[in-house]
Amino acid sequence: MTAGGGGPTLVLVVAVGIFVTTGVTLLLERSLTRILLGVILFGNGVNLLVLVGGRAGGAPLVGAGPTDRMSDPLPQAMVLTAIVITFGFTGFLLAVAYRSWYLTGNDEVQDDLEDQQVVRLAARNEQPAADLGGEGPDGDPEQVDPPPERRPPRGGGQR
Repeated sequence: MTAGGGGPTLVLVVAVGIFVTTGVTLLLERSLTRILLGVILFGNGVNLLVLVGGRAGGAPLVGAGPTDRMSDPLPQAMVLTAIVITFGFTGFLLAVAYRSWYLTGNDEVQDDLEDQQVVRLAARNEQPAADLGGEGPDGDPEQVDPPPERRPPRGGGQR
C-alpha cells in the first residue's frame, strides 16, 4: 500500500497478475504436480488481490485509535480463511499425486473413456446416442468397463 493510504502500488498489482496468470496456466497442464503448483500460485494471487482491495490503516482494535483511520478487518479474515482452505486442498492434491505416482509410476492425468468416445464421435461429426436408461448391463452400449471378476470364496466355497 502507498504511504498515504491512497491505494495499491503498481508492484502489488503486477504481482497479483503474475501469480494468477501463472497459476491458471499451470492448472491447465496434465501433470498433477504442475496442477498443484498452479493451485498454490492461484490461491496466493487471489489472497494478495483481496488484501490489496482492503483499506490501509491502523490496527482494527477498539480504542487503538480513531475508527475512521482503522484498516478493514474483513479482507484479513477472508484471506486467513482462504489460506486454510488452500492448505487443505493442497494436502488433498498431494495425496492424489502420491497415489497416482505409487500406482502408475507417473502423475499425469489420463483421459476418461467417455472423453475418448466423445472425441471419436466429434472426429466423425456424429452425435452421441441418447441415453434412454432402463437397459440391463448387457444391453447398454455405454457400459465400457467389463464387470469385475468374482473371486472364489475362501476355503474352497463348500462348508
